[in-house]
Amino acid sequence: MGKVSFENIYPFDLAQTLDCGQSFRWTKNEDGSFTGVVKDKVATASYSDGTLTIECNGKVDETLWREYFDLDLDYANIKDDLSKMHPVLAQASVYAGGIRILKQDPFEALITFIISQNNNIERIKGIVSRLCENFGECIDGTHYTFPSAEKLACLSPDDLAPIRAGFRNRYIVDAAQKVASGEIDLEKLYETDYFEAQKELMKIVGVGVKVADCVLLYGLHRLESFPLDVWMKRALSVLFDGFDGSEFGEYGGIAQQYIFHYSRMHKELFD
Repeated sequence: MGKVSFENIYPFDLAQTLDCGQSFRWTKNEDGSFTGVVKDKVATASYSDGTLTIECNGKVDETLWREYFDLDLDYANIKDDLSKMHPVLAQASVYAGGIRILKQDPFEALITFIISQNNNIERIKGIVSRLCENFGECIDGTHYTFPSAEKLACLSPDDLAPIRAGFRNRYIVDAAQKVASGEIDLEKLYETDYFEAQKELMKIVGVGVKVADCVLLYGLHRLESFPLDVWMKRALSVLFDGFDGSEFGEYGGIAQQYIFHYSRMHKELFD
C-alpha cells in the first residue's frame, strides 16, 4: 500500500464531496473515511485538520490525487466571490462550502450519469458496481476497474441484463460505441465551445441537456456547467427569484453543488 498526504486543504469536506451525487464509486467507512476506485487504484481517503490522506494499492501517483480532488484550485476565493452574488448562495456556501468538483474520467462520468436518469443514489451505486464487477478488470479480488468504452461497445443491451439498468442498457451501449469508434471524442470536449460540446454529447441516444451538463461538469471539469434537474429548477424558482443558473458565471458548477446540497438538506425551505 502507498500513502500520500496533502496539507492545508481548506475549505474541504470529504463526506460532502464524495457523497453529494457527483461520483458513485465511494463508500463511507465507520471511521468516517471513504473507500473507492479511481482508474486502477483502490483508495481509502481520510481528512482531518486540513490534511487529506490517500492510501492505495501500488505506487502512489501524487499528481493523480491532486488532480482528482482539484486541490490546486482556489476554492476559498471562489466561495467568497459566489457568496456575494445572492444571500441564499451565501448561506449555501457556508453550509456546503467544503464540496470540491472531482476530476473524474470522462467516459466513466458519461456512463454513470446515463445510469443516473430517473434514479436514486443508492440504486445508481448498485448498478455501477454490477457494471464494474461484470465487465471491468478485477484489481484485488473485491474491487474492479470501470469498463472501457471498447469493452462495452462489443456488447448488446441484452448482455447488460445482469446490471439491472433497464431501459438505460441501450443508452450505455450507444454511448460506448460512439466513443470507441471516435464518433465522439471526449478529450476534445475539454476545449470545445460549451454549447457545441453539449450538442456532441446529445448525439448519444438517451442523453439530454441535463445529462450532458453533468458529464461536462463532473467528467470534463467544465466548471461553468450548471446541471438543472427538477430539484434544482425548484430551488432556483423558490430561492433565487427565477434564476436559470447562467447568472453564476464561470464557476456555476460549484455554485450548483452548494445550492443542491443546501437545498436537499433543508427541505423545510420548500414547505
